Amino acid sequence: MTLLAQVQEPVTIPPIDYGALAPLFVILGAACAAVLVEAFLPRHQRWPVQVALSIAALGLAGLLLGLYAGGEPAGITTIGDALAVDNPTLFLWGTLLALGLGSILLIADRSVEPGGAFVASAAGRAAVGGGTLGTAVGGGTGAGGFDADDPDRSYGSPDQAPTMQTEVFPFTLFALGGMMTFVAANDLLTMFIALEVLSLPLYLMCGLARRRRLLSQEAAVKYFLLGAFASAFFLYGLALIYGYSGSVRFTDIAIASAGSARSDTLLFGGLALLVVGLMFKGSVGPFHTWTPDVYQGAPTPVTAFMGACTKVAAFGGILRVLQVAFGATRWEWRGVLWAVAIVSMTIGAVLGLTQTDVKRMVAYSSVAHAGFLLIGAMAVTPEGISATLFYLLAYGFTTLAIFGVISLVRDADGEATHLSQWAGLAKRSPLTAGIMAFLLLALAGIPLTSGFTAKFAVFAAGVADGETPLVVFALVASAVGAFYYLRVIVLMYFSEPAADGPTVTVPGAFTTAAITLGVLLTLLLGIAPTLALEWASGGPFAK
Repeated sequence: MTLLAQVQEPVTIPPIDYGALAPLFVILGAACAAVLVEAFLPRHQRWPVQVALSIAALGLAGLLLGLYAGGEPAGITTIGDALAVDNPTLFLWGTLLALGLGSILLIADRSVEPGGAFVASAAGRAAVGGGTLGTAVGGGTGAGGFDADDPDRSYGSPDQAPTMQTEVFPFTLFALGGMMTFVAANDLLTMFIALEVLSLPLYLMCGLARRRRLLSQEAAVKYFLLGAFASAFFLYGLALIYGYSGSVRFTDIAIASAGSARSDTLLFGGLALLVVGLMFKGSVGPFHTWTPDVYQGAPTPVTAFMGACTKVAAFGGILRVLQVAFGATRWEWRGVLWAVAIVSMTIGAVLGLTQTDVKRMVAYSSVAHAGFLLIGAMAVTPEGISATLFYLLAYGFTTLAIFGVISLVRDADGEATHLSQWAGLAKRSPLTAGIMAFLLLALAGIPLTSGFTAKFAVFAAGVADGETPLVVFALVASAVGAFYYLRVIVLMYFSEPAADGPTVTVPGAFTTAAITLGVLLTLLLGIAPTLALEWASGGPFAK
């Protein structure tokens, strides 16, 4: 009778703050609508509809976010405390939406690469007919007309394919929605689901490059396999933490870790596994091994999207986990993260010196910057939170613009990413070389750029929280890393261009807008960062 009474009890529906979650709902709703566009519209009508839908969704989500944030709301938790909408969440959402807009513009462009950067058919393979992979790699032409120097001929020459695979637009929106959910997650289970929602589309997008199909597909497979391992680490860590605290909610974990009669083995074992999964997504060394290969092999617009937005999402999640769930145990995990930050900065600075490919160089640069970001994330103070948020904003726009510029330098085989091909670029296109030099100086942290302001804020927060030795090491790593940025500038301005060197493609409106957005914000955040810093320091995490 008691069991029957329990069954007959009404189900309590958790309250949902639709106003707070409106930007997230708009992005996820647009992603579902984009899938319907792919299913029902003729192929020749999909590209303009998908572009318009994606830009409209980002604009509407940004407008709703501005209206909600303009009311100066207090931090809340909603949907059964599964999501937290507070000032850091709103700042990260705004950053993701702005970077998502720039990424969509790069993805949608069909002028830099005729037909777009993505395959005309998702089923396009690196070799068809009687050609084998061994023949394809070794050279020559297979029975299907495959040319090892131009794998795109397996489905037609890139210049002759006027269409592009528009499924990339719903993939981008779903990934963006997953990122927004990830940074707002208030429990580990929601965070894991969001991690998969943002990761699975990225695995597919990495393998859709129009050119260099084998390299693109290899990047997708590497990212998928290593990402699966990282997700398994995260899930196993979640299970151990649940075994320790009896809950997956951050507040309950914080209460249990502050004082409990249970053994701390489950707590710190689970935290270690969680950190592995989170550091993988943030490209933090030594969990960075996927980064150079994926950055190089993925279509450059997708690389820009990953380099900017995924970094924001990963460190947004790291901040919330460390600050809210494990803030009481900071003295136990802080030493380990010191070592991780030192390893990441060392790998990024030293191995970046050995790279001869521009995209791989920027990949190792991102590993070094991940180490800098950890300095702010480890400072469990309001200054540490605000400095890290500002750094993510500044780094995201600089990275987005850099990959936009990289896509413009091309030869007969596509993008010219070898460093030797950038020699004398200033003589071929002074404007492109000037923009690239400015962006590289921003990554190096030169004054009057956003990179200088961001590094100063993070290092100051670290010094204030007792991380002075780590900040000194970071300054040395920054000086070492500045060498490979300056090397590219020297190549562009003080070397003679080869007679048969690459040319600079005149970008279309979409790529021009994305690069302009990144450059202007890199400059603005360097000379007038007050507004962004004030928003970043507007309030703590909701609990």
